[in-house]
Amino acid sequence: MTLAVPSSNSQTIDLILVVPCYNEAHRLQKKKFEQFLNSNPDCAFIFVDDGSTDSTGEMLKKWEDQNKLSIRVIVQNQNQGKAEAVRVGMLEALKLNPKKIGFLDADLSVTSEECFRLSKYINATILFVFGSRIKKIDNTIERKWYRFFIGRVIATIISKMLSLPVYDTQCGGKVFDASIVRMLFEKCFISRWLFDVELFFRAMEGLGKEEFRQKSMEVPVEQWIDTPDSKVPFGYAFSLWFDLIKIYKEYR
Repeated sequence: MTLAVPSSNSQTIDLILVVPCYNEAHRLQKKKFEQFLNSNPDCAFIFVDDGSTDSTGEMLKKWEDQNKLSIRVIVQNQNQGKAEAVRVGMLEALKLNPKKIGFLDADLSVTSEECFRLSKYINATILFVFGSRIKKIDNTIERKWYRFFIGRVIATIISKMLSLPVYDTQCGGKVFDASIVRMLFEKCFISRWLFDVELFFRAMEGLGKEEFRQKSMEVPVEQWIDTPDSKVPFGYAFSLWFDLIKIYKEYR
């Protein structure tokens, strides 16, 4: 079952959010996704089951059958990593002719509502909006101290690689004007987990560095909650440095 492509007489989909899923059968917060859809009928979700070994695929398919106008499910037979799951979902979303397309994590560390808020910054001059976990007096950012420390080290290195003053490339919520999605997602990514960094390189390459600076916006999220059951393998903390080197060599 697929979402219907809007006709000229039907309501245009404003925003499609892609959600990569791996073994989420017992923790996916379906009610929160449904509440968002009830409040925002011009939005839709594409859930991509990335070769789960539990009942995630079956659960998502049943859910899709109950919400045929607002939920699409893609089931991949093999686990290929978050990067490929997001890429597949983003390209599928393009077929539905939405105005904007974004992605977020299944654990809702960045909520659907937060991504919707980010999407409101998209306009004729802003094509790429990405959330940032900047701690302020009026927001809620809950992160384990060691994740924050490692994250800041990585973020500083990435900012130097990009030669851009980006505070946070790895925050889960990102939204794009549909016009640039194919340019960013058509090719497979080098890294299964650091593909966000590749998105920045691709955007600079496709738009030009100065135009990218003018047409992108980093927006502090109002809430980000660290979840204990991370899908990133623990050992990746050591191998991610090799991914960064490969990315730098590919895009420099």
